Amino acid sequence: MDEHTPPPAHWQRTRRLSGQLLLLWLLTTFCAAFFARELSGLNLFGWPLSFYLAAQGGCLVYLAILGIYAWRMRRLDRQWRRQHGQERP
Repeated sequence: MDEHTPPPAHWQRTRRLSGQLLLLWLLTTFCAAFFARELSGLNLFGWPLSFYLAAQGGCLVYLAILGIYAWRMRRLDRQWRRQHGQERP
């Protein structure tokens, strides 16, 4: 194995993180659509709650998923570089 190639444990953590965030994405997308009819009975500022979840809530969750992925991958990559003496200034 090349010294610049991360070990399988690093890739396993990366795949686990990706899988968890994809599951969150799927649940967000599925739940907003599946429960839209039930949530349309609840109003928020005169608009159905399902409208807010689809128009605003989903986008905020997707943005949070991207932020979490970038933050966590940066930490995993720094950890790997530190363990292998390849820390950048």
